[in-house]
Amino acid sequence: MSYETILSEKRGRISVITLNRPEKYNTIRPPMPDEIEHAIGQANTDPEVRVILLQGAGKSFCGGFDFSGGLEHFDGFGITTKDAPYDPGQDMLVALNPWMAPTQKFMAIWKSAKPVVVKVQGWCVGGGSEYALLGDIVFASEDAHFGTPYSRVWGCHLTAIWIYRLGLAKAKHYSLTGRSISGKDAAQAGLINFAYPLDQLDAKVWEYVEELAQIPVTQLAAMKFMTNQVYDRMGLQHSSMIGPVFDIVMRNTPEAAEFVRVAKAEGVKAAVALRDGPFGDYSQGGPGDKPDIY
Repeated sequence: MSYETILSEKRGRISVITLNRPEKYNTIRPPMPDEIEHAIGQANTDPEVRVILLQGAGKSFCGGFDFSGGLEHFDGFGITTKDAPYDPGQDMLVALNPWMAPTQKFMAIWKSAKPVVVKVQGWCVGGGSEYALLGDIVFASEDAHFGTPYSRVWGCHLTAIWIYRLGLAKAKHYSLTGRSISGKDAAQAGLINFAYPLDQLDAKVWEYVEELAQIPVTQLAAMKFMTNQVYDRMGLQHSSMIGPVFDIVMRNTPEAAEFVRVAKAEGVKAAVALRDGPFGDYSQGGPGDKPDIY
């Protein structure tokens, strides 16, 4: 299959899936959700593949959903760019439909029988952070930054994976404030597995995936299933259905409408500056509040 937004290749027993919109920080827009789901499926049906590596091209893993270019590419996803009345029923239908919903398609990472190792550098924020954290083993550069700036306006947790990974005290802090966390601190907090200096990251990831690939694929699948089913019983997959519904609501508040108005009239940078300026972080922050990619 020919892909528009990702690259997919096989290196021996390892399937490598790369988000491939580096000029846009690999932000998510159609057809990326469909393509990732398809590539994960291809890897799971290939008898030679034992491990999947998910990564992002360029300086960042993923900057979240792409709200540039007038937003027209999200028509039909609850973001009305024309003068038609908003239809909450249609929004709900898309958000919960496994054949249409971006979140449900990215859940293929969680559901994959074969382990998914994720490599993160630069920005890993918004929906992109949730999709990275659905992986089984997450590596990051120490200067990478994870965050959910939608906590402040125009969104809600889509999968709640931050909550399952962090525990109550830390999850409440990041959920309520939208503050970001560096790769180094994320490893110490238990949000991810490992953090290394950027110049060591690739070598460390490949050492790990090649080691995993020595284990029989059936053994890997069994151990992943046994671990995941504990969290499924705790409601993770149910949360991934509830989250998009709350996201629908929070994308249609008066504050959300103003965010979209500013983004359409003055550009996404202006909307982001209004959202994050009071907190002095993300693109509005100093060197310690963002990756060393500028």
